Amino acid sequence: MPNFLAKNLKDIKLPVSFDGVEFLWEAKNGDEKLIYTKALNCEFCLVAKRSGDKFVIKCDKLSRPARLDAIQIALEAYKQVFATDIISQATAVKKPKNINSSEYIISSDELIDKIDGYDNVFVEIGFGSGRHLLYQAKSNPKTLIIGIEVYKPACMQVDNLARLNGLKNILLLNLDARLVISLLRSNSIDRLFLHFPVPWQKSKMRRVVSDQFAMECKRILKDGGKFELRSDDREYADYTIGCFMDLKKASIEIYKNRFLEVSSKYEDRWIRQNKDIYDVICSFYGNSDELSLECEFEFAKPNLELIKSNFTNQTIKNSDHFIHLERIYHLLDGGILLRVAFGSFYRPEHRYLLITNDSILYLFKKPLLTIENIKAHKNLEGMLNASHCRS
Repeated sequence: MPNFLAKNLKDIKLPVSFDGVEFLWEAKNGDEKLIYTKALNCEFCLVAKRSGDKFVIKCDKLSRPARLDAIQIALEAYKQVFATDIISQATAVKKPKNINSSEYIISSDELIDKIDGYDNVFVEIGFGSGRHLLYQAKSNPKTLIIGIEVYKPACMQVDNLARLNGLKNILLLNLDARLVISLLRSNSIDRLFLHFPVPWQKSKMRRVVSDQFAMECKRILKDGGKFELRSDDREYADYTIGCFMDLKKASIEIYKNRFLEVSSKYEDRWIRQNKDIYDVICSFYGNSDELSLECEFEFAKPNLELIKSNFTNQTIKNSDHFIHLERIYHLLDGGILLRVAFGSFYRPEHRYLLITNDSILYLFKKPLLTIENIKAHKNLEGMLNASHCRS
């Protein structure tokens, strides 16, 4: 990511504007400070941190915007205004190779509106090179095909292939699938594919499949909808069967070395190696209740001084969610910025809370509307209102 190193930083009072970039305020924690920045209609924080006899300036990971050029422009402006004795830099502003490079990639906020208008919706988790996803899109032109993939280069590759093939029925999300599944409406999906997921033998908590995932599959799939696992890992297949076996109004089919018209490059390799391929297909019957989720993610008026004096880095765990108070930053006007993580163990939220004498606000973006986030927010609100920030 873009960054630069400098021997010294000037102490200049904010706000400051330079070359279309605004530096509005800063919050400090020891040798580290966050600089609230606006560039190219993006809002985010830069980080300036002392490291030995130099300063490292880069973009804060938690608030990092999608536009890399916004970060580059902001770093270049900050360097010009605040830095002296530059040691090294990687901030060159480059023109994007293709301004339409993300034609099919959408955010979680756009998902539900994009689904409306389609009678049939397929979802594929971890589509990799996209062979199966593109095959489904070509074979089912009136069906919306949603691909979820945490590896961004794979999203960009499939985005380009979909454009070259002139496909109009594809949406891609560069997110954790467990998060996306929790946002989908009940009884809204016809088929859900999970082909060759990482087995995570030594860290099963990182697996896509779990008891909770199985229940979410049942909720989002329509009457007669199907979940399909395809894997070369026998233990993962057995584990998946165990997660789905106790669900009511469901049936399970198991296949070994079933032929499909389309295969991934990894599957082709494993077949050449005479590895067995396992399919677990779970069909669901009946309709699930729609989730009733309502929360404005707002806070009551705080006792700022008590929160500041009682803050301690701590983690509070409940059966289905957690809250981690990570770090406190102090603003020059007396306010504070809290860095917190909370929500589901499988799909945590990471947010900044801007706290003044009058209010507590989520900076940049409110949490996603999920059951775990609502529970965590209400507990967090109670903790802050009671100034219960001490372990």
